[in-house]
Amino acid sequence: MSQSASNHESRTSLADYRTALTTRAARGPAVASVLARLPIAMIGISALLYVQRETGSFAVAGLVSAGSLVGVSVGAVLQGRLIDRFGPTRPLLTVSLLLALSMSALVTAIESHAETAVLVAFGALTGLTEPMVGSASRALWGRLLPPGGPRNAAFSYEAISMEVFFILGPGVAGLLVMAPWAGTGLVLGVALQFTGAVLFALSPAVRAWGPAAPGSSGSLLGALAGPGMRTLAIAALGFGVVIGFVEVAVPAAATEAGHASVGGLLLSAWSLSSVAFGVAYSLRPWPRQLGVRLPILLGGFGALVALLAWPSSLWGLALMMLLAGALITPQSTAHSAAIEVVAPSGTAAEAFGWVLTAVTLGLAAGQSISGYIVEHAGPGPAFLAASAAGLVLALIVWLLRGTVRAPRSAPAPELVNA
Repeated sequence: MSQSASNHESRTSLADYRTALTTRAARGPAVASVLARLPIAMIGISALLYVQRETGSFAVAGLVSAGSLVGVSVGAVLQGRLIDRFGPTRPLLTVSLLLALSMSALVTAIESHAETAVLVAFGALTGLTEPMVGSASRALWGRLLPPGGPRNAAFSYEAISMEVFFILGPGVAGLLVMAPWAGTGLVLGVALQFTGAVLFALSPAVRAWGPAAPGSSGSLLGALAGPGMRTLAIAALGFGVVIGFVEVAVPAAATEAGHASVGGLLLSAWSLSSVAFGVAYSLRPWPRQLGVRLPILLGGFGALVALLAWPSSLWGLALMMLLAGALITPQSTAHSAAIEVVAPSGTAAEAFGWVLTAVTLGLAAGQSISGYIVEHAGPGPAFLAASAAGLVLALIVWLLRGTVRAPRSAPAPELVNA
């Protein structure tokens, strides 16, 4: 796919969304995917708040959450490569079972007040076994729909729906942590994820996705072999770093103000504007060139996050988060569109896994550093540090913008009859 073609096809219409979401073969996987991905944000925030409530330390909670995210980052690539090679059904069923076991071990460790290192290890194991339904779901659209508006609308739907989940997840987590048992949100979230992953894996369209042809494994680096994929990974890393800082600093600001339960609701605030602006942005994305779009969106996001350090009240913080959140979904959509351009043939699930890995590594780094800054200097400096990190990484992506192009022409995957 040429760069110019990619730029043109990244524009969608509302009719394209209807075409994608009414495709017969996509209905079962789409519903199951919603169930599996709905608790993604809920699990992370629930674990963070659960550990903080049991240990009394945001620093320890940040480390455990970061450990979980590191596990997710490794699991995303490993599962993505297995999904591309063997199809999604067997890998997803296996990791779903392992998720239930690892979550049980994590809860036991938290309840027994185990050492921080043990909590971090079990948190990492839980993240490692999180079923990568998002990677499989995004790659499946490439098998259900031909290139063009409906497929791009499906990719935008994936990004926008994730933001809806991020609206619901933190708010639900913030409420459930106040339940008689603080681990309620974590267990409920994992139960939903397990159920959705199993239903997705067993749906007819997913089971029809068989193993890859012999000899199609490609480079040892897989999807990351392309220079454009590496640039995209840096952009995704910066996106995750900024969000990671904020996800620790905002609950800390709420706790400092004497309203700890509001922290999750505040995190939902910026997803509200993200969804609203994200739909409009998908109809006419800007800048047109993806190589320019990636650093511009990341740099703008970093600049807007600096405003979170300014308000002196939680109401003011909520308003600033609404403003900064406008650039969340456009970045997710741009990452998804860039995969279509830069990913080597036959690596769709793994390519998305690398993007998820970069985001989650960024989240882990941001949360760990933010936890330290919050403990020693307060939430304000953490917001400013998030902004600085985002701007620096945006500059790096800008310098590498020329690599965001198709490596070579490649045949499209065989479409599943819709």
